[in-house]
Amino acid sequence: MSLKCLSGFRDFYPEQCRLREHIFKAWRESALVFGFSQIDGPPLEPLELYKKKSGEEIVNQLYHFVDKGEREVALRPEMTPTLARMAGAKHRDYKKPMKWFAIPQLFRYERAQRGRLREHFQWNCDVLGETGLGAEVEVLAVLDMALRKLGLSSADYVFKISDRVFWQEFLTKHNVPEERHYDFFQVLDKIEREKPEETRVKLGDLADHVLAAIEKGEGNARLNEVLERCAAMGLADVVQVDLRIVRGLAYYTGVVFEVHDRKGEMRAIAGGGRYDHLVKLISGEDLTAVGFGMGDVVLGEMLKDRGLLPPASAEASYYVVVTEEAQRNQALALVTALRQSGCRVDYPLAPTKVGKQFQAAEDMGYTHAVVVGAEFTIEGTCGLKQLALRTQETVRPEILNGCFVKWIPVGC
Repeated sequence: MSLKCLSGFRDFYPEQCRLREHIFKAWRESALVFGFSQIDGPPLEPLELYKKKSGEEIVNQLYHFVDKGEREVALRPEMTPTLARMAGAKHRDYKKPMKWFAIPQLFRYERAQRGRLREHFQWNCDVLGETGLGAEVEVLAVLDMALRKLGLSSADYVFKISDRVFWQEFLTKHNVPEERHYDFFQVLDKIEREKPEETRVKLGDLADHVLAAIEKGEGNARLNEVLERCAAMGLADVVQVDLRIVRGLAYYTGVVFEVHDRKGEMRAIAGGGRYDHLVKLISGEDLTAVGFGMGDVVLGEMLKDRGLLPPASAEASYYVVVTEEAQRNQALALVTALRQSGCRVDYPLAPTKVGKQFQAAEDMGYTHAVVVGAEFTIEGTCGLKQLALRTQETVRPEILNGCFVKWIPVGC
């Protein structure tokens, strides 16, 4: 039996979990300060839910099967259908707009490659029940905050925004029948991945007009309003109009956007837009919506490339070194007091040579070693060593109601 996980899936050892939780923390903190509330749903849904949103062709991209109750089910490939189902069922219980976020694990059966696996975690933020462009600006702003919390800046990423309404008006002006609109958006969605001559052939008589509009890049009054509001929120340096962005999915109805690596070395970091009819399609309830998804795979690759991986321990953490077994109980009491105060603390579970204890502290990324010996019993003092600097001082822990308060240098 192979000890490797399935192709396209990941094992999360401590260092991978550290990165994952670092990303989750930035996502969650950003959403909460913007007033979003967290939701979640089941990882297994009826297959029909995804067919209803994306059609029969979606089935080949899913992990799906017939369960023991003879029901066709699928591991969720995205969160939006679940969100639409949940919102349709309960939206009358909540004041509008509803601002919800989720961090689901998603599954798609597709070819694994850099930036795209068969499973990933994704941050979804959605504003439901708001028709104005303020909803679009809000989701762009929360995206920007999360990226900055992770150490990225305007030199690293750019938000490219466009508007499906702009192109629908364009097609109407050029007498393109509505049944051909979907094919047109598919051509635009692939414009950066295909040769210019191939795009021209597919666009036919519209080619010159389409390419001129993209080159001009001015958009419309709706996009100008989004730009103005984004500038007021400090996003002027990261938001720009790019009419090539249309998001190939048919359910988008208005402003759409993608977040791109400025170096152009990676897939889109995030993408989303307005989808005013999907909740009604799924649930029968008429509820407008704007949202995005940001996956952890491309984002994690970007943080690695920029040297922004989280340190083993960002805050003070302690490994309690027991130099004499006679003091183990006193050491355990100190361990407990430090943990009660919220500190990350570890210690040797069995008698261990002092040198190996210091090595363990460094290997596990602790910032400090607390050396407990006979002096702790007699004088209440211990050694506090900063492992990175190799400096040590004698201190006395102040403990109040069983919780560690602070270190008091001896002699002060």
